Amino acid sequence: MKRSLLCVLELFLLSTLFNVNAEGENVIITESDSVTIQETVHNRITVKLQHSWSQIFTGETITLRCEIQGGEGKVWKYEWTAPNTNSPPTSSEYRISRVSVFHSGDYRCRGSSDYLLTGWSDAFRLTVSYKPRATLTAGTTIIPVGGSVTLTCSVQSSDGWKYEWFRRTQRTSEVHIRDQQNRDIRVSQGGNYSCRGTRGNPVYYTDISDDVTIEKTISNKVVVKQQPNWPQIFRGETITLTCEVQEGGETTEWEYEWRGPSTPTQWTHNNDVTFRVSESSSGDYMCKSRRRDDSYSSTEWSEAFTLSVSNKPKAKLRADNTAVPVGGSVTLTCSVNPSSSSGWKYYWYRDEKSSEALTTQDAVFHSNGQISVSQEGLYRCRGGRGNPVYYTEDSQQVHINTTVTVSGADSSSFPVWLIVGLVCGVSLIIILLLLLYRCRQSKYSCFTRSIQSESHSPGSSTNHGVNQNETHEYNSLHPDEPQYVTHVIYSRIDITNVRKKRKHHKPEQSAVYSEVKTGAAEDSLMYAEVKQPKKEKAKKNKGKSSPAADAAVYSEVTSGSSLSNSAAMQADLFFTLLNVFSS
Repeated sequence: MKRSLLCVLELFLLSTLFNVNAEGENVIITESDSVTIQETVHNRITVKLQHSWSQIFTGETITLRCEIQGGEGKVWKYEWTAPNTNSPPTSSEYRISRVSVFHSGDYRCRGSSDYLLTGWSDAFRLTVSYKPRATLTAGTTIIPVGGSVTLTCSVQSSDGWKYEWFRRTQRTSEVHIRDQQNRDIRVSQGGNYSCRGTRGNPVYYTDISDDVTIEKTISNKVVVKQQPNWPQIFRGETITLTCEVQEGGETTEWEYEWRGPSTPTQWTHNNDVTFRVSESSSGDYMCKSRRRDDSYSSTEWSEAFTLSVSNKPKAKLRADNTAVPVGGSVTLTCSVNPSSSSGWKYYWYRDEKSSEALTTQDAVFHSNGQISVSQEGLYRCRGGRGNPVYYTEDSQQVHINTTVTVSGADSSSFPVWLIVGLVCGVSLIIILLLLLYRCRQSKYSCFTRSIQSESHSPGSSTNHGVNQNETHEYNSLHPDEPQYVTHVIYSRIDITNVRKKRKHHKPEQSAVYSEVKTGAAEDSLMYAEVKQPKKEKAKKNKGKSSPAADAAVYSEVTSGSSLSNSAAMQADLFFTLLNVFSS
């Protein structure tokens, strides 16, 4: 400092000497321009940011301060170097309003006082970032019953911030939450929450954060129910899942949301969903509800309802018998496997190509799954349930035949009576054949004895009143027994003309009739008289009758102890007629 003053003094004296010559005369000499000589001091000088923020954002107002250490008590003049400016300030503060990214760069300063001058400070690097957005996070977005949740607001990694909080509902606009400037707050109401950061003077605001929806859990329980409530669901069926709110939920209007194997549904006023199930429908289904007048107050999610989808089933047909008895029927039973499925109605069909189900006119319907049929045909069935009706695959076909059988109590007695009838019939035929054989063998012997007896009896021709042209045959069934009875019975049978080729004749020509006369007689004989009518010939002896044609055949039946019943008389008459026809 002292050296600088001496230099200035020497220069002053030198200028004065140049104004006097050697003789002592005054010489006018023009003065030079003054030159200021400043002494450089080594005081430490620095540039500092007024706020100790690590990051500056566009729109903020900042102040840079130039500080000279040890320069107290002096009046300093300041000089600044800054990017993108032509008129830096001369004060110790460099204030920038609404800083932008163009203000980013190095800032330096120095100070001067009288003939003292400091050196330049170290560069201060200013970095300006774009305006930030606050970030809101929540530990959980569901407020438990009677509880609360914590919300946290932050602005990148910067500091110096205070925070403002806002809440919005479907019925209210965004409302500032007063007396809440902390970074963390606890809330117990549902709604949409947001926040922003503030700092500086004038106050600088960040952009408002994104909304975070907080839902308040209410105590009502919800359950998922299936309609129809079948234990097993098959591919292709249509079902409805219903979300029911319990514990007083009947008096409140609700909205519903679903979670399932597919994309979650949006909130809807309908508490049910109806869909046609497929393999991809298997999985867990849950629902929850919320009040329509407070969309941020909702129930908890229901317990998972597990839906299992099985492949399309096939009906099964059984028949207790494949043959329909006379006047009876067979019972058909239709079922659907697996047996755990329920709710089925059954549809019956007859014949392979028939698509119309049987009605009560075709069969007798018993309990569900059983019918009785009495008609022959190919039968099949299938199950159906739901609305619209879901049908199973058709069952296998069962062929029902109409076979003559006897069922019940008659089935045990029928074979016995049949065998008895056959045995009796065969036995009767054998007896009749034996009797016929015996009769034919004894025919001629009886006739011979009869003639001989007549030849020895002188009045035999007159006793019976028979012409010589007539043929007399007496057949005595008991020749050895005494021949005396108290009555004589006559049987007369006239036989009309019988031709080899049968033709339709008038009743009087083709009628066969018999005349039986009873009366008292002097002897003990019973006669059976058979008259054979005249045999007319077409070409020979037309209109004439031969003696043989008028021949009468008499059968003598002796009434005795062995043939006293009417059956013996009828047998004798039967064989007599048989001999006539055979002859």
